[in-house]
Formats: sequence, structure tokens, C-alpha cells
Amino acid sequence: MSFGNLNIIDPLLRAIALEGYTTPTPIQMLAIPPLLEGRDLLGIAQTGTGKTAAFVLPILQRMSAEKRARQPGSPRVLVLAPTRELAAQIGQSFATYGKFLRFRHLVIFGGVRQGPQVSMLSQGVDILVATPGRLLDLMNQGYIDLKRVEFFVLDEIDRMLDMGFIRDVKRVVSALPEKHSSLFFSATLNGEAGEFARSLLCDPVHVEASPSASTLDSIDQQVFFVDQNSKNSLLLDLLSREDMKRVLVFARTKHRADRVAQMLAKNRIRADAIHGNKSQNQRTKTMERFRSGQIRVLVATDIAARGIDIDDITHVVNYDLPNQAESYVHRIGRTGRAGACGNAFSFCSADERSFLGDIERLTREKIEVREHKHNHSRPKAALAKKPQSPYKPHVRRVQQRSVEGSPGEQATARRIPHQAWVAC
Repeated sequence: MSFGNLNIIDPLLRAIALEGYTTPTPIQMLAIPPLLEGRDLLGIAQTGTGKTAAFVLPILQRMSAEKRARQPGSPRVLVLAPTRELAAQIGQSFATYGKFLRFRHLVIFGGVRQGPQVSMLSQGVDILVATPGRLLDLMNQGYIDLKRVEFFVLDEIDRMLDMGFIRDVKRVVSALPEKHSSLFFSATLNGEAGEFARSLLCDPVHVEASPSASTLDSIDQQVFFVDQNSKNSLLLDLLSREDMKRVLVFARTKHRADRVAQMLAKNRIRADAIHGNKSQNQRTKTMERFRSGQIRVLVATDIAARGIDIDDITHVVNYDLPNQAESYVHRIGRTGRAGACGNAFSFCSADERSFLGDIERLTREKIEVREHKHNHSRPKAALAKKPQSPYKPHVRRVQQRSVEGSPGEQATARRIPHQAWVAC
């Protein structure tokens, strides 16, 4: 199937073609037709499978079918995202796919001066992408009115609730007009988040391009049992490998992220850290340095798990396992993007063994254990005391396929044979 088969209009097809895309991903094939019909939608797809384009394209097409004059502070589209990085990524997608349409978009978030954002709002914008805090702040000051919103998007709705934004989301929803389209997307959706999402939708279409919390088959996952004080040595050993060209390392806390980045720099490895204590200017510069290759390793807290869209991250390293299993899915989804093969290495100390069990239960995969010279008895003992997982070992299924022209990575879709679409 091509994008033309989805009845996409010519200006969008031209923009898609300029990006080198010809074939829609499964989530795009499933989501775009009902969205073009004006249906509410709840979409589940693996991280990095083109979810953003799945809502950006039909929104732009429906907006172009009914032109409206801009009004100061009154957008037609509102997209809520949990992090600044993800908001910026979504804004870039509207710019990329809407380059042949005359719509104006604006991304707003905290951590920067509000003056430039207020100035652009006063000129009128069609599309507003926002984090909840800054959006409500500007609404309270009278700079934003949501009564003209036609399309309301919640991206990564599970993370929105995990970060405590449920009251903010409810306040935003109460300010929307009664008649509007709602589009909610995520890679994982637990019972509470699912119930909340459905309470805001009107007769929605529910599409799943992969089971919730599943991981891409193109990502080779391995776990290293290691004592906490040996993690630095293990990380340095791994980074001595030539294939680890662009590496994203996840740490549990801001201070540890800084310490790991400093340790790498002392060992002549180009690295920097990104987390919530960094100013937005620092975070943006660090991301650009990582994207351009000026730094080889980016050490991050989970703030980066939902906003890094870089196609050639070769490895994700979980220096600390996340204490929320869903975060593991989003973390490792930063590699294996755009049809490439990816690698996810996880360090597991004795006190993290329960986190690993939670991850394997959520993903229904047994992660392969990797032997190494820093093996330690305590994590091994913790492993021996735990009941064995009932799930089968993680098997990497790779099938050669051309991926030219898919906005985002390939995924396994409902009603589509279960296979990895990977170009190695």
C-alpha cells in the first residue's frame, strides 16, 4: 500500500515524498482512514512506529478542506505532550508534512521566556503543541482561548498520567468546545489510563498496530547482571566496541546522570547529560550536539525516553533499570528506528532484580542474559532466588525488507502478519 491509496492530498504526498517515504507504517494504515472520516481514535503502537505522522497527516488534510481565518490565541488544533522534547518533535512533524500548506504552528513549553510565545499567539496560530504547565499558565493569563479547537490530541497519554498531569488534562478538556475530534496515542496503556482515555472519547475507533507494551523485533535485547559499583567499568568496556557509535544511556536520577557523563568525559569519551535540572537552552544544545555527532554518548533520565527522534542511535543502555516497566518499552524504542537494527543493553544489580521481572512480565519476553568479566555473585544469587519467567527467551526475528519511505519505523500490526520489517 502507498500513501496515495489512503487518499492523501497532493500537497501532503509531495511533503512525504521529499522525506523519502512511500509506504505507510501499520499504525498509519490503521489510523489515517478513520481519522479522515472524522472519528475519535485511541491508537496503540510501539515506540518509533510513525504514530506522530498517523495523526499529523489527517489533521492537516481535514484542516485544508475547510479554511478558516486565524484568530489571536485561538488555535484550531491542540496537541498535548508530556515533555518539552516530545512537544518539539511533534512541532517539527507539523512543519515537515505541512510545508506545502499555509498553516502556522507554535510549540510552547516552560523553561523559556514566555514573551516570544505570547507574541506569536497574538498573531494567530492554527496549530498549538504544548506541555500542560505552560499551556494552563498562558490560559490563566488570558493569552489562549480553546473554544475554537477542532482537533485535540493527547500523545503518550500514559506518561501524561504517570507524571501527575491528570488534573491539568481535565482542566484543558473542560475548556474545549463540546464538538471536537479527540485523538489519543501511546505505546503502553494500563487499565487506569485506558479508562481515563475512553471517558474522554466519543464512540472511538480503537486501533492497535502492536500489542500494548510490546517491543520491536528489530531490537536485540540483553541483560548484564552486575554489582552496582562495577557498572562504570562495564559501561567503559562496552563503549570500547566500535559498533557503539551513537549511544543513549539511561540513569535513574539526575545526579547519577551527571556523574556518569562526567566519568565518561574523564575517560575521553565525548558525553553529556540531559535531565530536568538543565535549562531548556542547555537541553536543546545538548540534543543538537548528540544529533550532529559532536557527542557520542547522551546520558539521560526518563525525560528523554519520550522525545528523542534520532534514526541512527545504535545502542540504548539502561545503566539503571527503570522502576516502572512501561518506561523500559519507551527507553529501548529510541534505537532500532527507521527500519534499522537496534541494541538494548540493561545493567541489573541485585536490588534491581524485581524491576527486571516486572519488565519481562509486561513485555512477555525473557531477555537474554549476557556473560561478562564483571559478573558478580549477588545479582546471580538474586536471580537464583526468583522464580523463572514463564515467557520464552527473546528471539530476534529479522526479515530483509526495503524500508524506503516509511515515516518512522515499521511495526507489527493487527491483521498484518507478525514479523520484523528491518533493513540490516
